[in-house]
Amino acid sequence: MSDKKQFEKNEDSWAIGVELVEHEISTGIWVTTQWQLTGFNVNPTEDTQHVCLLQLHKDERTDYRFNLSSQQPKLFLVMDNVDSGDTPTIQLLTASQTVAAQYMDGDNLVLSNDMPLVVQAWMEAFIGRHGELLEVRRKKRKGAGRANGN
Repeated sequence: MSDKKQFEKNEDSWAIGVELVEHEISTGIWVTTQWQLTGFNVNPTEDTQHVCLLQLHKDERTDYRFNLSSQQPKLFLVMDNVDSGDTPTIQLLTASQTVAAQYMDGDNLVLSNDMPLVVQAWMEAFIGRHGELLEVRRKKRKGAGRANGN
């Protein structure tokens, strides 16, 4: 039996390595640190520095479909917004723009990069297994919404 870490993929979760690069940016006399997400490693090893679990949820299928139908689908990495010089803590890797936006509203750092094709195919299979999530809209009452000009 091997002592090596095994990163497994199943139908709704996949351990993916994230490649982060730290940049120092100078503005006048001020120097700040900026993080950049440069890519993903879909086959991480124990040597991969940052590994996140991408989990798919049935109630986010509409968001996944929206992302996959865009010209360039993205994965979003959510991290703590920390002071310059500190390494941020990774909170979440998601394929939902809605979830990423909620974290941005909460003052977290959200980075994105192009979704690998194998991840796109895996997500398509997830949606195929569970079906498209159709948003049900309520019918408006007759006459509601516009002033009646009587």
